[in-house]
Amino acid sequence: MELKGKTIIVTGASSGIGASAATLFAAEGANLVLTARRRHELDALAASIDRDGGRAVVLAGDVRDEGHADALADLALREFGALDGAFNNAGIVGRMGPVPEMEPGNWQDVIAVNLTAAFLAAKAQIPAMRKGGGGSIVFTSSFVGFSNGGMPGMGAYAASKAGMIGLVRSLAADHAAEGIRVNALLPGGTITPSGGEGNPDVLDFIAGLHPVKRMARPAEIAQAALFLLSDRSSFVTGSPLIADGGISVRLT
Repeated sequence: MELKGKTIIVTGASSGIGASAATLFAAEGANLVLTARRRHELDALAASIDRDGGRAVVLAGDVRDEGHADALADLALREFGALDGAFNNAGIVGRMGPVPEMEPGNWQDVIAVNLTAAFLAAKAQIPAMRKGGGGSIVFTSSFVGFSNGGMPGMGAYAASKAGMIGLVRSLAADHAAEGIRVNALLPGGTITPSGGEGNPDVLDFIAGLHPVKRMARPAEIAQAALFLLSDRSSFVTGSPLIADGGISVRLT
C-alpha cells in the first residue's frame, strides 16, 4: 500500500498509461481525482475502482483550461481533505512532419496540451499541496527532445517535452524546501490507443527501435510513476526518470 491515504490527481486517465496508473494507484491505497475529456470512460474507470474497494471521483475537462486545473485541486481538497500528489499524464503527439511544413495551429495545440497545461497544473497543484505540508508531482515527458533522443518530424512534440523537463527542474528547485518534489517520467514507446495500437506494422517498427525489442505495457510505465509518487523516492526531485526500454541509449 505505497500510497495508502494519499490523494492523487491523474490527468489523461481515460485510457492507456493514465487508466493503468489510476488502477494501480487505487490498489496501492490512493484516493483518486480522475480527469480526461471523455466522461464516459472516466465514469467506467471510477466505477471499476469503487467496485474493487478504492475511492475515485471524476471531473471531465480540458487540461488547457486554467479553471479546470484549479477545479481539480479544489475537488481533491473538498472530497478528500488534501492533495498529496499528481500524475500529469495528458498529452498529444500532434501531426508529424518537418517544421517548415507545419501549420502554426498544430504547433500551438501541441505546446498548449503538453507544456502550457503543465504550467497550469503546477500553478494549481502546488498551493494545494502546501496546505498539507508537501507532495509529489510527476509529469509525463518523453525521451524525444531529451539528450540525443531526436526523432524526425516531431519538432513540436520534442519542443514541448524538452520544455517540460526544464519546467520540472525549475519547479523542483523552487519548491523542494517546502517538501514538494517534482519529477518527469520519460517513457519509451508504449502500447496505447494514441501509440498506433491495432496497427501491427506501426507497432513492429516502434518495437524494433528499442534494444529490448518490444514496446512497454502501460502497467510498466505506471509502476515507474508509482515510484516517483511514493515515499520510496523521497530524495528524488528534479529528475528525468527514463523508462524507455533503452531507446534513448540506442539513439545516443
